[in-house]
Amino acid sequence: MSEVPSELKFLSSHEWVLIEGGVATVGVTDHAQELLGDLVYVELPEQGSSVAAGDSVGVIESVKAASDTYAPVSGEVIEVNEELENAPDKINDDPYGDGWMYKVSMEDPEEVGDLLDAEAYSEAIADEE
Repeated sequence: MSEVPSELKFLSSHEWVLIEGGVATVGVTDHAQELLGDLVYVELPEQGSSVAAGDSVGVIESVKAASDTYAPVSGEVIEVNEELENAPDKINDDPYGDGWMYKVSMEDPEEVGDLLDAEAYSEAIADEE
């Protein structure tokens, strides 16, 4: 069973979100990295770019497949995890820690209410297994 930290919010497309004040840190869930296998490439949004909730903002590629990643909230990308450029396997090793992808200064914190909590995400992935 995949790890689903209770303090995070989730998208059904397997992104996780940690909300700290007006900043959302975004990554790919443990479940997603397990499905994809060994990651070989990560494309992240540009720092300073604007993203809208639900928009495709990047790509993760593994030896098995490529998958788009989606913005969980709208706002400005204020930081990207540049270490993933040369070490995308950090997502496999630590998806909720060193494998984070980018941070967004949120435009509308109320968008967080549209995200799944840990229980709802756990139920969604249980249906996939």
